[in-house]
Amino acid sequence: MTPEQEIYENAARVIEGCAPLSGLGSRFGYNRESIEWLDGYINRLRDSGKFKEQEHLKNLTITFGCFLGECIRAAHGGAWRERDGACGVFFEDSSGAFPFSKVRKQLDSDSGGFHSILSFYDLLPRIQSGEFDKQAEPDLPKWKATLRRWFGR
Repeated sequence: MTPEQEIYENAARVIEGCAPLSGLGSRFGYNRESIEWLDGYINRLRDSGKFKEQEHLKNLTITFGCFLGECIRAAHGGAWRERDGACGVFFEDSSGAFPFSKVRKQLDSDSGGFHSILSFYDLLPRIQSGEFDKQAEPDLPKWKATLRRWFGR
C-alpha cells in the first residue's frame, strides 16, 4: 500500500467512526462542519486524561491528521508531500500545511484551546493569500530596530 493510500484509508476511518458519534450522520465528511465537531472531540478526549499512553496519542495524531489533511485538500486543493521529514499538504505556490503537527499540538495542548484544528483550517486561506505577511511588513522596521537595540547589531 502506498503512503497516499494509507492516508486515504485513515481519513475514511475517521468518517466511519466519527459520523455516528457526531450526530452529523451522512453530513460528516471532508468539510468544516466535521472539523468543528472533531476539534471539540479532540478537546474532550484531551481533557478526559485518556492520553497517558504515547502509542494511543501517536495513533490519534496520525488518523486525525490524515482526515484534517484530506479536508484541506477538499477545500483548497494541494497534494500530499514530504518536506524536511514532515508530511504535509502542499499547494501550487509551494506553501504547505502540516495537519499532523497541528493535530498533535492540540492533543498535547493544555492552553485552553490555543491550538485548534478548526482555527488552523479557518485561517488557511488567509495564510495562503499572504495576508499575514502583508500585515507584518509595516512592523518589520520596528522589529529590526528592537533587535538591534537588544543585540547590538
